Amino acid sequence: MYKKIISFAVVIVSLFVLTIYSMTTGSIAITVGELLTGLFTGTNENVEIIKDLRLPRVVIALFAGATLSVSGVLLQAVMRNPLAEPGIIGISSGAGFMSIMMITFFPTLFFYTPLFSFIGGAVAFLFVYLFSWKSGLNPLRMILIGVAINAVFTGLSELMAARNASSMMSGISVSSSTLTMKTWDDVQVIALYGTIGLILSFLVYAWCNHLSLRDQTLKNLGFRVNRARFIISIIAVLLASIATAIAGMFTFVGLLIPHIGRSLVGNDHKLLIPFSAIAGALLILSADTLGRTLLSPIEIPASIIMAVIGGPFLIFLLRKSDRIYGN
Repeated sequence: MYKKIISFAVVIVSLFVLTIYSMTTGSIAITVGELLTGLFTGTNENVEIIKDLRLPRVVIALFAGATLSVSGVLLQAVMRNPLAEPGIIGISSGAGFMSIMMITFFPTLFFYTPLFSFIGGAVAFLFVYLFSWKSGLNPLRMILIGVAINAVFTGLSELMAARNASSMMSGISVSSSTLTMKTWDDVQVIALYGTIGLILSFLVYAWCNHLSLRDQTLKNLGFRVNRARFIISIIAVLLASIATAIAGMFTFVGLLIPHIGRSLVGNDHKLLIPFSAIAGALLILSADTLGRTLLSPIEIPASIIMAVIGGPFLIFLLRKSDRIYGN
């Protein structure tokens, strides 16, 4: 129990400290006192610039990390697969493709980007589920199908982005996951849908715990397995899609955080879901802050930082987990 409390305390304090550091560090550096005074009085020009340019990307990084991490937790519960992650199995690329297609062909419907992203993510997830089914769901087959679906939608996204200059500029944020030039309008969208998705995910934590049992056992107990899987999947797709629509595609977030969370707070989703949300926010904000400050003024996209971290972790899981091979 003490380990769980300490784990929560460490990530919460770390997130608070990093958030303050991220807001005060960069091309315009200020003290914490100047930041707080400027936010309340509006008399500091540097703080006004930070409020308009840096604060939105910090908030978006927090929500993107939280939503992607919790999406990974939910997908792993639904699929009983330790490698299920929205970036790996194609949900994020499907959402990104639909966002670019909407921007290219229906630019006047920009406000509905989250809806189009959700549709794209849902279609990608449906394809993975359908093509993976063969007398049951094999974990390795599902991941391989997901990688293929991810490659297809990524290729289509690149094709759409290269179609003309305007669509290319619009698609950069989806394909490269840089958080620059985000606005408070973007914050409102990801905060609204992200908060709804995170609340819904916590409400279904008991279902996630039940899904660790065999389907036949659950059915004998009167539990409606298919309904629970469908609802949890919809929530997971919503979380991944809204993050992709606003922040772009990040892989491995929903893979890293749930596994770290299980080692620290256990398998009970009542604790795992909120811990993953906090830790995920910490991870993406760390990647964005590192990419923004490491080689300043050159900026490294946070998605590249995540790929460098997540790739070796995926290899580690493939080597260590017997379940992945169906043994």
